[in-house]
Amino acid sequence: MIRRRKGGEPIVCLTAYTYPVARLLDDHVDLLLVGDSVAMVLHGHKTTLGASIEMMIAHGQAVMRGSTKACVVVDMPAGSYEESAAQAVASARRIVDETGCQAVKLEGGVGMARQIAAIVAAGIPVMGHIGLLPQSVESDGGYKIKGRTEENVAALFRDADAVEKAGAFSVVIEGTIETVAADITRHISIPTIGIGASGDCDGQILVIDDMVGLTVERVPKFVKEYANLRDVISHAASTYAAEVRSRAFPGPDHIFSATSGKEPT
Repeated sequence: MIRRRKGGEPIVCLTAYTYPVARLLDDHVDLLLVGDSVAMVLHGHKTTLGASIEMMIAHGQAVMRGSTKACVVVDMPAGSYEESAAQAVASARRIVDETGCQAVKLEGGVGMARQIAAIVAAGIPVMGHIGLLPQSVESDGGYKIKGRTEENVAALFRDADAVEKAGAFSVVIEGTIETVAADITRHISIPTIGIGASGDCDGQILVIDDMVGLTVERVPKFVKEYANLRDVISHAASTYAAEVRSRAFPGPDHIFSATSGKEPT
C-alpha cells in the first residue's frame, strides 16, 4: 500500500495514458497516474483544461488493461469536482466504476478538503495535489513556482495539513521550492510525491513522454530525459519514407506470394 511507504524506499511513479505504455511500465513502477496531462501530451491542448471526464475514463480503461501490478490513479479533470462534495463523489464514483482504477487524484488543498473527505467517506482512495496546480494555470496567471514568499509557504503548509486531515493517502507536490517541499514532507504523515519539488519527497513522478524524450515543445526544467525517442521516431519515419519512395519497401520478406505459404500474424 502506498500510504505505508512513508519514509521508506522512494515510491516510483510515472504517467501512462495507453495500453502498450502501461504494459511496458507496469513492472518498474509502484504507481501509474493517468494524468489530465493527457490533454496536452496526446490531444494537443495548450493546458490540462482540455481534459474531460470521458477522456480520462477512456485512457483509464486503456491503462487498466495494460497494468496488473501498479496502483493506478486517474486524475479528476477540471470541472468534475470543484462545485460541491456531491459532484466530486459522483465523478469519482463514475471514474472508478468505469475504469476499475484503485484511486483518483484531484488538485487543491484547503479549498478542496470537503471534496476529498467526501470521496474518501464514499470508500474511494484519494491522492491530493498541492503547489503548482496545472488546472488553475489560467486563473493563476501562468505556471508559477510556489513557496517563494512566507505567505505562500504558510498557505502550502495549510494545504498539506488539509489534504492529510481530509483522508488522502498521499499528495503530489508540484513546482515548489525545494526546501519548502522537503519541509512539508517531514511535516505530514502521508507520502509526498514530488514533481519539480524535492529529492526528499517520499516519491517522484514524471510525465512519461517528457521522460523518454517524446515532448516536441518546451521540456520543463525539472525533467530528466532518460531517452530521446524524438530522434528515434524521426529517423525511423525518414528511413521508411525513403524506402517507400525508392520501392525498397515492401521487400520479399514483407509480402505474401502464392508459393510462400506465409499467413498473416
